[in-house]
Amino acid sequence: MADRAISALKGNSQRLDGGAMFGNAPREVWSRWIEPDGRNRIPLACRSMLVRDAGRVLLFEAGVGAFFEPRLRERYGVVEPGHVLRESLADEGLSDRDVDVVVLSHLHFDHAGGLLAAWSDGAEPELLFSNARYVVSQTAWDRATAPHARDRASFVPILNRLLEESGRLALVDRDDPSHLGSGFRFHVSEGHTPGLLLTEVDMPSGPVLFAADLVPGSAWVHLPITMGYDRHPELLVDEKRVLFDDLLRRRGRLFFTHDPTIALGRLARDDRGRYGLVETTDAVRDLRA
Repeated sequence: MADRAISALKGNSQRLDGGAMFGNAPREVWSRWIEPDGRNRIPLACRSMLVRDAGRVLLFEAGVGAFFEPRLRERYGVVEPGHVLRESLADEGLSDRDVDVVVLSHLHFDHAGGLLAAWSDGAEPELLFSNARYVVSQTAWDRATAPHARDRASFVPILNRLLEESGRLALVDRDDPSHLGSGFRFHVSEGHTPGLLLTEVDMPSGPVLFAADLVPGSAWVHLPITMGYDRHPELLVDEKRVLFDDLLRRRGRLFFTHDPTIALGRLARDDRGRYGLVETTDAVRDLRA
């Protein structure tokens, strides 16, 4: 653990419909947390977590990337045309070829699209991270390759094919973080999408949980707040409660992929039993504590 460090890497950002992102919460409530634009869209990050661990480089998710053609980039609110995650890796003195393991919580395009190179007119899709093993749960893979009509548009068939053809796809279950090494633990959630893989990283001052779409940002720490994209919102609320109680006992922190301003925060609970955050930060660079 002494050689382990965590950094937050920016990826391409998005603007998505606020009503969809906050499910059955009324605009009067959610707009206090994140202000929408004139098209009712809210700003969202697609943040990755970089872990340097005893000489290895592990990347947790790749964000939405820039693989969409311009028409679809506009439809899905992707802001930057270039591949921002690759630029963020370069700021760390790395390229995608230096990454040893990429852990994917699931294969929705806003979490896995960054595995592909930026769109270029006439060019074939290119899979990046050519030296990495791609880790995803078996259940999430099954969903991606045989999706339900409700979420079919959230997956990228060409990405699935390229991952399979790479020979470096590792399909795991919740009890097998062996591809990551010691000091990592998986939690699995079913509320957002089947087999959502949440990775816990052991750190000296308490675990850090890559919260993925179980808790996409600080506003969703509020127990009843879910997304319209969630498969089973009531189950997701129950999953959050169980996980939060466990992390509170161990002074755990949440790493957020979609929060536009907060990258990391420590879980807390007030005297009324409401969950919240303390010690929040908008940037994480070489965190070792």
